[in-house]
Amino acid sequence: MIIAGDIGGTKTNVALFEAEGARVGRPVVQQSFPSGRYDSLEDILREFVAAQRPGAITHACFGVAGPVVRGRAEGTNLAWTMSEETIAASLGLPRVLLINDLEATAHGIVELAPEQLYTLNEGGGERHGHRGLIAAGTGLGMAAIYFDGRAYHPMPSEGGHVDFAPRDAREFEMLTYLRGQIGGRVSYERVLSGMGLFNIYSFLRDRGHFEEPAWLAEEIRAGDDAAAISRAALAGRSQLAETTLQIFVEIYGAMAGNLALMLKSTGGLYVGGGIAPKIMEKLKDGTFMRHYGDKGRMSGLVKSIPVRVILDDKTALYGAARHALSADGK
Repeated sequence: MIIAGDIGGTKTNVALFEAEGARVGRPVVQQSFPSGRYDSLEDILREFVAAQRPGAITHACFGVAGPVVRGRAEGTNLAWTMSEETIAASLGLPRVLLINDLEATAHGIVELAPEQLYTLNEGGGERHGHRGLIAAGTGLGMAAIYFDGRAYHPMPSEGGHVDFAPRDAREFEMLTYLRGQIGGRVSYERVLSGMGLFNIYSFLRDRGHFEEPAWLAEEIRAGDDAAAISRAALAGRSQLAETTLQIFVEIYGAMAGNLALMLKSTGGLYVGGGIAPKIMEKLKDGTFMRHYGDKGRMSGLVKSIPVRVILDDKTALYGAARHALSADGK
């Protein structure tokens, strides 16, 4: 019995798996918890285990949205400090593994069936080579997946925090605006994430590019700002929202292409995270791929790489469970 988790700034998903040989299969049970309502991961795990009353747990691994160093992690968008030692003690296990959440997602890709992916670009078709993973959600995550000629090996990264690089006059104006709002350096996560979507919207509104409809301002105040903007954009109800989503997808595609170049990910470029499946209609209209492939002399290379969107939001859970099983005894 494996307990696995995907710990994010907004929600924490926890699941139990029963291993089926080398594969972890589908969750026996899975539950989602609002991260901000709990003081620690241990509090969530105690509640989950008490409710589910599983049999003997033998393996445990948790993907964390933040860097993991020597078995310890602090959530980038979550005020928790986590350690393998204290979580193991809480669960009564001799060993628990903490890994980056995008590393967990990368491990989970091999568990996905074709229907759990949407292909934006066939490229050169199925072939071996390194893979890249980019995922916008509460934050922006990236991972490299190294291919050694026989197997894939996920490598964690904090690439979402590299410096934002504007590509045209409007993006330069937005960078200047965000520097003023933030008080200095602007990373890609500041534009490619839930908060990033709202930052782009705020830039267009505050610099007078478009008027903000009163009804949309009210929806934003009442709930999830990124979700309200996306809904309005996809429904075609607000030019401000539509342009916000257009810029977001342009930058998302461009950064995905950058990652494909950095890794020479001929084995595929994967788009994960919570935002992509919710804006699939926009991702399909060609905007993402135009900006992904706009790489000058290297355009032919990146366009030859298959690009796939991960549709299953449990992929990080599959990957954490898989890593718990495969790392046994190492």
